This record gives sequence, structure tokens and C-alpha cells, in this order.
Amino acid sequence: MVQGAGAFELGKEPTSLLENVGRTPLLGLPRLARELGERGVEVYAKAEHLNPGGSVKDRAALSMILDGERTGRLTPDKIILDATSGNTGIAYAMIGAARGYRVRLCLPGHASPERKRMLRVYGAELIETDPREGNDAPQRLAQRLAAEEPGRYFYPNQYDNPANWRAHYEGTAPEIWEQAAGRVTHFLAGVGTSGTFTGTVRRLKEFNPNLRAVLMQPDSPLHGLEGMRHVETSIVPGIFDAGLADERVEVSTEEAQAMARRLALEEGLFVGVSSGANVAAALRYAERLPPGSFVVTILCDGGGRYLSEEFWGEGV
Repeated sequence: MVQGAGAFELGKEPTSLLENVGRTPLLGLPRLARELGERGVEVYAKAEHLNPGGSVKDRAALSMILDGERTGRLTPDKIILDATSGNTGIAYAMIGAARGYRVRLCLPGHASPERKRMLRVYGAELIETDPREGNDAPQRLAQRLAAEEPGRYFYPNQYDNPANWRAHYEGTAPEIWEQAAGRVTHFLAGVGTSGTFTGTVRRLKEFNPNLRAVLMQPDSPLHGLEGMRHVETSIVPGIFDAGLADERVEVSTEEAQAMARRLALEEGLFVGVSSGANVAAALRYAERLPPGSFVVTILCDGGGRYLSEEFWGEGV
């Protein structure tokens, strides 16, 4: 996983775009988690929306593309093809532009207009599936296209690619552990491809065998948490390790949307609905924890990708 220190510093050589994937800050929630803090329970959020491409998926996309180059499966003449709900696709498109690859993406037709526009700005070709076919339709389409013309495409298949979860095993988890000074007792996150949850939890449990891993998921198969998976009713990603989850918590779309608004208004964090879901679940879960608990969750992406959605309120 390519990682860098961040912005240009005096006395140091300038860095490239992709060297700045990772090393995102771990942020406290001084207003939203004030009462918990008074009881000795800490809640922090890993600010993955500050990656160059604007989401946690930058890590996995870069890891899978570099792995494809190393193994010879990705060559300059091939097109990067995969299914996405938006964020991994944006990361593929950004990296493809930076490294000179064409990118073709299958995504659900109901993906937000902002995500589609961002993908096109980066030069990606979009193949949209009928929203009535469900969130798994893009995955089935990408599999078919790759099977029909294997010589034309590099198909990372983010749902089954170990390089996805390794990005978080090698990067996200050690960063969290270092930033938290080894005090993490609980990690909570939702799953899409499950790479973030699987890789981060595997490594954090090596650092702390007593760590509790909490899987957040929507409270219904029919939900508005774009990119999040209702595990019992979806195609299970090949990289998902259900045994890593010690507990599960469910969040409604309305609760996640409300928390996304509160994060902007009360913490100055303009993030998306999945981030709202993670934080809502983490705060609710933390209410029953004893003093000394240290909970970490993920801010998956920025809120600008969802501005067309009405839940933000009037005048937005």
C-alpha cells in the first residue's frame, strides 16, 4: 500500500497524488460524544473522507491496482472493469487517470448524480443497471463482461480480491492503533465489500486479542444507506469473514441521515450517510460500555456526493 505523510512540507521533496492515500487523521467528537467522555468512554472517527479521492475506497482501489501491476494481470492495454456503488469507482477512475488506464464501471442507476458526474469528470465510462434489479446487479454484469472478454479487461473484483482487505490490514489498522496509542477496545463499521471491516479487524485483533468488533448494517434490505450491505439478504462478498464480528447493530436510514446532518452542524464534519450510520451506531453502542472504553469508527466519504438528496433540508 502506497502511503505518504500528507501535504508538502518545507525541506521535503514534493509528493505525488497517490503517495497521499492513507495517513488520515483520527478525530474526536467533542460535542456529540461529550456526555460519553464525561463517563470515561471515548469515541473517535477515522477521517477517510480526507483521502485524495474523497473516500475510504482509495486505499483498496490503489492496493488492487498495484497488485494487478505486480502480478502482470494489469497491463497498459487493458481496461479496468469493476462493479461499484460509486466510491470504489471514483477511486479507480482517479487512479486510472493518474496512471494512464481506461476505466469502465458497472453501477446501479440510482447512484447519486454527484457520483456519476465525478466519475465522468475523471473520464470513466459508466454502464448503469436498472435499479429494480437490486444492488447486486452491477456485480453480476461486471462478472459477465469480464468472462466474455478476459483479454480486454483487468477485473479486480473488489468483492473477492484479498488485496482489498490487505489495504486495511497493512494501512488503516496500524494507523488507528498508533494514533490511539494502543488504547482501542472496540471497532465499529458497516460493510459494503467488507474490505475495511475485515482487514482492519483482523489486524486490530492481533494488536489487542480482547478487542470487540461490531458490525453495523442497515435495519432493512430496502434501505437508503448507499454502499452499505444488509448482510442477510445480499450476495456475500468472498472476502467477508463473518466470524470476525463479535456483535451486530442495526441503523435505520432516517437515523443515519439525521446523524450526517448533526456531524456537519455540530462537529463541522461534512460526510455522507454511511458515515452518519457508523457514528450513530458507535454513539448508541458506546452508551452501554464501561469507563476506559475506546471506540473507533469510520467516516467513509464526504457529503458532497449526496447534495441532491432531500434529507439535508431546505435551502441546501
